[in-house]
Amino acid sequence: MKFADLRLAEPLVRAVTSEGYSTATPIQSQAIPHVLEGRDVLGCAQTGTGKTAAFALPILHRFSESPRPHGTPARVRCLILSPTRELATQINDSFRAYGKFLKLRSAVIFGGVGQNSQVQALRNGLDVLVATPGRLVDLMGQGYVDLRGVEVFVLDEADRMLDMGFIHDVRKIAAQVPAKRQTLMFSATMPPEIRKLADTILRNPVSVQVTPPATTVDRIEQSLYFVAQRQKPVLLAHLVNELPMSRALVFSRTKHGADRVVKQLHARGIKSEAIHGNKSQNARERALANFKSGKIPVLVATDIAARGIDIDDITHVVNFDLTHEPETYVHRIGRTGRAGASGVAVSFCAPDEKDNLRAIERLIRRSIPVKTDHPVYPVSTEGEHDPRPQRQPHQRNHSRQGQQQQPRRPQAERASQSAGRGAGVQFSPRPAQPQSGRRPSQPGRPAQARATHPLHRHPQSGRGAGRRRSF
Repeated sequence: MKFADLRLAEPLVRAVTSEGYSTATPIQSQAIPHVLEGRDVLGCAQTGTGKTAAFALPILHRFSESPRPHGTPARVRCLILSPTRELATQINDSFRAYGKFLKLRSAVIFGGVGQNSQVQALRNGLDVLVATPGRLVDLMGQGYVDLRGVEVFVLDEADRMLDMGFIHDVRKIAAQVPAKRQTLMFSATMPPEIRKLADTILRNPVSVQVTPPATTVDRIEQSLYFVAQRQKPVLLAHLVNELPMSRALVFSRTKHGADRVVKQLHARGIKSEAIHGNKSQNARERALANFKSGKIPVLVATDIAARGIDIDDITHVVNFDLTHEPETYVHRIGRTGRAGASGVAVSFCAPDEKDNLRAIERLIRRSIPVKTDHPVYPVSTEGEHDPRPQRQPHQRNHSRQGQQQQPRRPQAERASQSAGRGAGVQFSPRPAQPQSGRRPSQPGRPAQARATHPLHRHPQSGRGAGRRRSF
């Protein structure tokens, strides 16, 4: 279906055409008519299917047909919640691109950066506000956000917000939005918890489901390597060079694991960068820009950070660590093979990840073909999975080379010799200290005043006895 056939305003059709789009995707052709009618929508579609335009275009059409009355408070008319900073930025960019011929204002707010510019944007008045739940709740608590004028409430990537623990913030925000509103919820997967949330915030929604949650794209070639965990970096470097991988997205289970993969690739002469929650906003944006421009062929990411990555022409997706969530596997490999293009998804399976593999294959209802063209692995690769230097056992230094250590004498013999050495030895008492509290000056050294510590011990007293006290 053409965008011109969806009854969208002419400025929107012109803007979409200028972006290089003319035909709507299945999720767009199904969802846009319902949103234009004012219905609540529950949409389920994989990443890369055009969910953002599915709600952005009808919202912009609605605001262009009913502009804000002159003189009314400049309150937020549309609130969109996103789980990550990257995805929030991407959504705001889409609204600006599609609405560039309309006189509408939008802004994005998220954590990890200063709030002054975000607060100023709120004070200036907005039509569309894109936000991450954490920063929005923070600004609401400070009294900077007024949601009483919200007409459309959108939750994008709702399943990921649930995984990140934002469900309580989402409920808190939803309670501040007017009850008379239009609510749109989009998710890549539809677990039971998301359906429960939908039942509480949606009213008689229209369900739009383009592909089943467990369906993988047929154009994506999937393959599997059984490999030890310590040998995964060697295999990854081999595949990057031999296939070759011109634009590969590598998924790591943890943030520290992502940094470790980048370090191991650098050691093998492969340019790469990592993107995850511990990186600053500037570092994440720089890594994405380098990946989009082709300066680096490999981007290593965690699942949460990857939700905001919207990059075309990703040739390969590598599951460096197999996820324990089968639905996440489908979401990962959906990063390649977009817009009718073909793609390749490669998975590494260590011995302790076989349970994850079985769960994935049960969900997608197919066996992933196993590859056996492994490279020649080093004989010893123990140090590759742990870059920290190994601690060497402590060895005593002897003054003479080749000297053998003498056996220790019995304890009784050592004690008797110690007593004999100490017999007849007399200790002379130390001279009394001057009353002024100063020690006698030594030759060649000027006398210095010394403050007496209240817990100073007397040299001839027992442990803890004879402590001087100052009042």
